[in-house]
Amino acid sequence: MTSTNPSFPERIELKGEGLVLRDWTEADLAAMPGLFDHPDIAYWTPIVSPFDAAAARARLDRDRKLRAEGTTILLAITVDGGAPLGEVMLRRAPEGTEIGYAVGPAHRGRGLAARAVRIMSAYAFEQLGAEQVILELEAENAASVAVATKAGFRLLDVPLITGEEKGRPYSLQTWGRTRS
Repeated sequence: MTSTNPSFPERIELKGEGLVLRDWTEADLAAMPGLFDHPDIAYWTPIVSPFDAAAARARLDRDRKLRAEGTTILLAITVDGGAPLGEVMLRRAPEGTEIGYAVGPAHRGRGLAARAVRIMSAYAFEQLGAEQVILELEAENAASVAVATKAGFRLLDVPLITGEEKGRPYSLQTWGRTRS
């Protein structure tokens, strides 16, 4: 299958706001379950649960496939390019350039997600030419609403996105940030 999206660079490293967003590597596989195997992540995100070594391998392989197709980038959130503390995602979709994120439970409360979202938004605007980036989140997810607000997003007046994932219904609001 041929992608209609321009390809992403083979390697990406974004720096700013005291963070380094970098490609996931084979060396990160052992750390991924500690970041993603948590009830909050299982509940609020489409990340598989339980998240074990096999899930980590599958996620890294899927990341590489989606990047090659030009649809999605998954980057580890770090403070120095070393140990991953979470993940930020950029996805080219028909509804727009979407950003998503997850921060490991031990690393929350440090503003990592909001900073990573701002850095990824700047990448989307400056390198990909996006006019707007969006976040899709549940209104009841207070932590994600706080991230959206801190990252400069505003709630858009568009219909809710409804569906079912992992056996539970969801209703997503769309938050947006436009190019300055």
